Amino acid sequence: MPDIVHVSYAQTGSSSKTNPYGMREMQAKAYEARAEQYLLLKAPPASGKSRALMFIALDKLQNQGISKAIVAVPERSIGGSFAAMDLRSGGFFADWQLNDAYNLCTPGSDGSKSKVEAFKNFMQNDERILICTHATLRFAYEQLENSAFDNMLVAIDEFHHVSANDNNILGGLLRGLMSGSNAHIVAMTGSYFRGDGDAVLMPEEEAKFAKVTYNYYQQLNGYTHLKSLGIGYHFYQGKYMSAIAEVLDTDKKTIIHIPNVNSGESTKNKYQEVNTIIDKIGDVQSVDNQTGIMTVKRADGKLLKIADLVTDDVNREKVQNYLRQIKHEDDIDIIIALGMAKEGFDWAFCEHALTVGYRGSLTEVIQIIGRCTRDSHNKTHAQFTNLIAQPDAADEAVVTSVNNMLKAITASLLMEQVLAPNFQFKTKDNNDDSAAKAGEIKVRGFKMPSSKRVKNIVAADLNDLKAKILQDSTIVKAMTGSIDAEVMNKVLIPKIIAATYPQLTKTEQEEVRQYVVLDSVVKNNMMIDVNELKQKIMQDETVQKAIAANTPKSEIENNLVPKVIQKIYPDLSQSEADAFKKMALPNVTNSSNSSESDKRFLRLAGKFVNIDDLDIDLIDQVNPFQKAYEVLSKSVTPKVLKIIQDTIEATRIQVSEEEAVLLWSKIKAFKVQYGKEPSLQANDPLERRMAEVLIYVREQKKKQANGK
Repeated sequence: MPDIVHVSYAQTGSSSKTNPYGMREMQAKAYEARAEQYLLLKAPPASGKSRALMFIALDKLQNQGISKAIVAVPERSIGGSFAAMDLRSGGFFADWQLNDAYNLCTPGSDGSKSKVEAFKNFMQNDERILICTHATLRFAYEQLENSAFDNMLVAIDEFHHVSANDNNILGGLLRGLMSGSNAHIVAMTGSYFRGDGDAVLMPEEEAKFAKVTYNYYQQLNGYTHLKSLGIGYHFYQGKYMSAIAEVLDTDKKTIIHIPNVNSGESTKNKYQEVNTIIDKIGDVQSVDNQTGIMTVKRADGKLLKIADLVTDDVNREKVQNYLRQIKHEDDIDIIIALGMAKEGFDWAFCEHALTVGYRGSLTEVIQIIGRCTRDSHNKTHAQFTNLIAQPDAADEAVVTSVNNMLKAITASLLMEQVLAPNFQFKTKDNNDDSAAKAGEIKVRGFKMPSSKRVKNIVAADLNDLKAKILQDSTIVKAMTGSIDAEVMNKVLIPKIIAATYPQLTKTEQEEVRQYVVLDSVVKNNMMIDVNELKQKIMQDETVQKAIAANTPKSEIENNLVPKVIQKIYPDLSQSEADAFKKMALPNVTNSSNSSESDKRFLRLAGKFVNIDDLDIDLIDQVNPFQKAYEVLSKSVTPKVLKIIQDTIEATRIQVSEEEAVLLWSKIKAFKVQYGKEPSLQANDPLERRMAEVLIYVREQKKKQANGK
């Protein structure tokens, strides 16, 4: 099926350019905050977080009175990112040097006596840098006082492993260091959301951290080679092995993540699954005794190098060592993994991340996508594909299957938000006729952030808040069209904001609500710049040929241009393309741009709205996540869609007073328009919801009449 998300980038090259100190764009931004005691760095995979930490740590060690730097990573393989590094040649004042005796990301138990003793010895000697796993840090911390970390830097990589939950040991360790020592803390993560919905930090703890945010769009737009990223889903019935060949292109450098053995997609025999996938690729010719890498011959005779990270045998350690040393694109073709090759795994040549089964954590999805989004000369496009089981009414696990499908699509909606460029929203006064600046959108009735706290949320926490909203079970169910847009925007989303930021005033909560809804609606809907579109039309080969053949201008504009618009924007129907042409592109073949053509249009609910006409009331009437329902309705059969809707209805949310108030006028308008009341048996989920609300209102009236 077509991609749910497809984003193109400008290839500016800024992500890889360095300043006089050898720092890339994100690293320089992080270095500016090097004096902060508590620093939270949020940046995507491949943006250079590891080296950013090296710059910050070395400055703290040399210029800020810090005696030691401890770097903790979630698993041993990621420790290689913090190996010794020559930084002087790039212009920095020192190199990152590491005594191998204090690189504890080595084979063996992370909680072993030898590693814990090595950690404790480090705390007492003159060595300055130690690398270890989260586990080793936890085990050593249990045998030390908080004060032992005074004047030290503790850096925690993949910080989303921390949780505010009382049962999270790493979270308890962090709180202990913050309350019981003067240690400096640098926390780094590519995603700040946890699959369990728990907060990473308590609000009062998080408020102590200075935040440096470098988003996905900044990173990917600044690449030199990678031009586009696609996120797509493929739905199957039966066993996934029968469908995997449909989405596996063995000419692409691919990581295949098979499903967890406890998931519904798994056959419960992971080794057999690996063998079946390899059989579908070709015939095994040999297995290298030194590296553990398989050579597989495809039907056309092409030889492929395949790494198996699933099978637990003597070869797996060899395979891991081999993958750490990859230097050339021909070194490996396909990697098959289960729990590995996600966080911190660096294979720059990867073009396709193919994941089987629903992933319960948005963080995991983002980490997997990050495996294929590194910039490399061998690719201009990166692809993430999720192979998901379709729900079947005869299946006992139909509720789980429906929830998994909805949550998987929800993850793609979040990624669309994360991957899109940011806009600056401003209030538009009635007398304001000035043109918006580049990257700016003016909206009537929009409440600008008025306090420092709201400004900080908008600047650094917006995607995190959206992740929390999109993980809410009520929101997930509502995305299938059963909840009115205003109820979503004015009732459900505000409740999540209030629970997330209880310290905000009602006014501040409303400012956050407006910003998150407006930002979501704009990023989840197509925006067309008329000038840019006109240029693309005039550059189209079919248009140029028609002009060269002296085809009448009216025929080009009325017949050919709508087809070209639809080709440029394949999501548009032919009628939408034709309507847009008539509305926004009169005299498209004129060489000059009229004032009318210097406009941007936003596609909302199948209609194109001039950006100049946006107001917050209009935005509140749009479901910011409606795209999820559109994806479902286009990608599954009517029968499957009915199964999804019925399953949700069976576990539908209760009607609230706020929802009833908002829908009451719409119920009355429905009755006037159609001459009947909304029906519980209607095909339209929103009509069914209005019927439920009507029943609720009547029940409330009965209670009032009875004095209850």
